[in-house]
Amino acid sequence: MRSTGDTEGAGGRKGSSRTLALTICSAAIGGTFQYGYNISIINSPTTYIQNFINSSCVERWGTALETTQLTFVWTFIVSAFSLGGFFGALLGGPMAVRLGRKSSLLLNNSFLVIGAVLVLTCRLAKSFEMLILARFLVGINSGVSMNVQPMYFGESAPKHLRGAVAFSSAVFTAFGIFLGQIVGLSVLLGTEPHWHYLLASNALPGLIQLVTLPWFPESPRYLLIDRGDREACINALKRLNNGKIPVSEMEEMLQEQEQLNSTALKCGVTIWSLFRNRDLRPQLRTVMVASSAMMLCGNDSIYFYASYIFLQAGIPPQNIQYVTIGTGASELTASILSNILIERVGRRGLLVGGYSLMCCWTIVFTAALVLQSQKVAGMSYLSMACVFSYILSFGLGPAGVTGILPAEIFDQAARPVAYMVSGSLLWLSLFAVGMLFPFIVSGLGNFCFLPFLAVCLFSAVFLGLSLPETKGKTLAEITAEFDQKNGLKKEKQDVQENIPITLNGQLHDGGSFGESLTEPDCQANDKA
Repeated sequence: MRSTGDTEGAGGRKGSSRTLALTICSAAIGGTFQYGYNISIINSPTTYIQNFINSSCVERWGTALETTQLTFVWTFIVSAFSLGGFFGALLGGPMAVRLGRKSSLLLNNSFLVIGAVLVLTCRLAKSFEMLILARFLVGINSGVSMNVQPMYFGESAPKHLRGAVAFSSAVFTAFGIFLGQIVGLSVLLGTEPHWHYLLASNALPGLIQLVTLPWFPESPRYLLIDRGDREACINALKRLNNGKIPVSEMEEMLQEQEQLNSTALKCGVTIWSLFRNRDLRPQLRTVMVASSAMMLCGNDSIYFYASYIFLQAGIPPQNIQYVTIGTGASELTASILSNILIERVGRRGLLVGGYSLMCCWTIVFTAALVLQSQKVAGMSYLSMACVFSYILSFGLGPAGVTGILPAEIFDQAARPVAYMVSGSLLWLSLFAVGMLFPFIVSGLGNFCFLPFLAVCLFSAVFLGLSLPETKGKTLAEITAEFDQKNGLKKEKQDVQENIPITLNGQLHDGGSFGESLTEPDCQANDKA
């Protein structure tokens, strides 16, 4: 017992398993990377796609679309991605439960492949409708991956690396944005003859995932709690932890399995039952606010506003595409830095701190825009600084921590449904901002970012008051802190934390899981 615990503490914390690192890369390159990449690559070929839409209409009806009609069609192409993401978020939960986390990510690539075929053939068919359908399918792929991948990471990572591993989803999202900006340059694929290859290039990361991910383990929690396969769970844990079985984490999973088997939750959780569960309402409110705020905070809108800011700062129009890459590099840098800090600062500190900084930059940005309109010297450069600072602040906290929360504050039964709810709100918020932001700009002018200030301020205050720190804590500890923060009186006590459980999941009066590791079947696995 003693030697097992020491081995876990010393060997398990010296460095992450190579298998774990490769699993992260394989899952993310076809997962959240796709979300960032597909948001990014649609920007540079805007003019070329609009010309293609008009040429298709001339071929069919002998006349081009009016400006308002063309704008509507283009907006619909862009919005199809968000709508697809919404349906993907709803699809991700059932897929994760029925197929498993890893198999869901693999099957999810089918949407990408079909979308790539539609994009590559739409010019030959002279059909912009195929482009709309392709973007919708790509959106489904992103919606599924944005739900399933953080769930997969949160359930597979060792406790002391759980935050950093889960936050890597945000790193790959930022990397996707950055790489999409590079590939979309006019010297690469951002040209009239090649724009359809640019939009279809998202199939390449998907193919990489299809080849590599089958070699890596499934989520240990899914294997034990959902499928009841103890042996597969142990093998997965050993592969992800340098050949060792983390005793405390295995005991935690067995306790959660025992709890779920003794309640009605073993029959499954639906969206309706999750909303009706009074014990989980504080967690659900927190996730709903965090997910909505992630898109309503205006970070994606500031990307769209960046070109205008850079133009006003005197940057030549032909060079703006290169400066814009700096925005993607800023978010990537911030996400990498946050990945390093998350196990030191904690989730709550990064989330609240990120929104607080964004409030400050929004105020400065609004003042700079007003003064810039009055021809005050130097304000355009201050606006540029605010753009980069706003994106950096977003990448430091909200961009990554938001996706971690459902994995850490919900149990195995409720987690897929919680991701469905958070993912749906995330995509609906993205769709709403994309549709409303042009009207906000025309209506509020230089004060167009004040609504985002209100969102950031509310989010910082609400999350600061309602969200406990989850770093390094078990689900039981996190749940207890939620109850304390929200004034709930739990009738059930933390009895299960004091109940020893053996490897078989049976109650044991005198032993513990650590002692059960000396059973013959476990020793055989260790030798293997």
